[in-house]
Amino acid sequence: MTEMFISLMIIAGISAFTPIVARIIPKQIVPETVLLIVAGAILGPNMFDLIKADSNAITVLSELGCAFLFLLAGYEINPRVLTAKDGKKGLATWAVSFLIAFILTSFLPQLASGTQGKIATALLFTTTALGALMPILKEEGIMDTVIGDKVIAYGTWGELATVLAMAVLLSTRATWATGLILGLLVIICLWISFIANKAVEHDTRLYNFIETKAKTTSQSMVRLTILLLILLVAFSAVFELDIVLGAFAAGFVLRYISPADNKDLEEKLDGIAYGFLVPLFFIVSGAHIDLAAVLKYPILLVVFILGLVLIRAIPIVVSLSLEKEKEDKLDIHNRFSVAFYCTTALPLIVAITGIAQRAGLMQADIASVLVAAGALTVFVMPLLGKLTYSLVDADPVNAVVEIFHSPREMMKIIHKHIELERSRAREYREMVRETIQSRIDQIQDPQEKAAMLALVKRQQAENQAFTKEQIKEGQDLWNKHKQEIIDLYHQFHQDQDPDQEIFEYFEDSRK
Repeated sequence: MTEMFISLMIIAGISAFTPIVARIIPKQIVPETVLLIVAGAILGPNMFDLIKADSNAITVLSELGCAFLFLLAGYEINPRVLTAKDGKKGLATWAVSFLIAFILTSFLPQLASGTQGKIATALLFTTTALGALMPILKEEGIMDTVIGDKVIAYGTWGELATVLAMAVLLSTRATWATGLILGLLVIICLWISFIANKAVEHDTRLYNFIETKAKTTSQSMVRLTILLLILLVAFSAVFELDIVLGAFAAGFVLRYISPADNKDLEEKLDGIAYGFLVPLFFIVSGAHIDLAAVLKYPILLVVFILGLVLIRAIPIVVSLSLEKEKEDKLDIHNRFSVAFYCTTALPLIVAITGIAQRAGLMQADIASVLVAAGALTVFVMPLLGKLTYSLVDADPVNAVVEIFHSPREMMKIIHKHIELERSRAREYREMVRETIQSRIDQIQDPQEKAAMLALVKRQQAENQAFTKEQIKEGQDLWNKHKQEIIDLYHQFHQDQDPDQEIFEYFEDSRK
């Protein structure tokens, strides 16, 4: 018991100081997630042995952190995304990646043995760590952008399809039995959604009571959310499915039954998850990495990461390049940005290697290297995604050529091209401001024109004062600005809504 509390104290300390360390690092290029994993690896049982990662209590907390991570990932996803055009392309791309991976793993028999081992290895190359990616996308302000939407569409299937494939292909039971269990899970989710939605729609006495208690010490909505999560996770555990599936399902159900503007509940869940449980999960995941084994197989580490790029990233780039509508087709650097983000992998690598190890299909050393490679992608892939996303007009091809010729000058070259991009971005913002001014000048009513001009100036001043640390509040500020524009427009145009184009101009001016 004493060792467990000491381990928790160390984990809490790492969680508390990691944001400070991430801030100190120049340009904050290392995500907090990576620092948590590295700290876990150094202080875990394979090095200094200060964190007892195999303790039952810490294992349960880590699993709960993983569950919360995927609950929030599922909650962020609009179910319509799965069946929309990008969602369908995301599923098709995942299927292509799995087929390529299954063929190529025939040439890597040393990773895992038998047909089941081959399937497990193939799945490792197809996953997207959407749960781990969500905090990074939020930190970088990419959520709710075109790139962010594409990452969600492709990344959702990279996670969900892999989980479903794990349940069906790596199960020791008959396929029909697994299908029956998955069908039962779907029925339970639909039943919960139906009951909860009816209670909300009909404004029942029970719902009103729960809502009344939501902001008291009862915290009724948080308790019911945790009950929903643990119910579906327990279902997954009882029927030997990965808990990620139950957690994902809980997120989808919560998304369906919870009001879209329930910011209060979101903030409370974020506090529970990102305040303690999710960092604990990443630290414990890092503690299971054997750095000595990683050093023993350095080539395998590189091969696996390159394999992820070949099997997961390239098909996504190809899929995005096949877009027929010219206005919907992303620039080549943005296609690579989406692909790199979607090649981020970790939680499911931990799950799949764990299943393979328990089944005797994979050696512990190999599993450790693959988990380390997955952890490395959490740093490398978002960094590449961020660079290709940021270097919008900063000659990314020339940057790569310059780095190739002068690898020692890599950071200087990257900095130079980023500064070039920033300069062009300033020019673009100036052009946008001129466009907005031109549209304001076209307003005939002097009173409306003056009111709109004053509103724009005040909003621009608020945006300029907005700091990078306040990204999460940025969307709320934009929604507030949109509503102000709509209200003002209604005053002069008999409650007609303004054109969407107006919002696009104003949103561009924020960047």
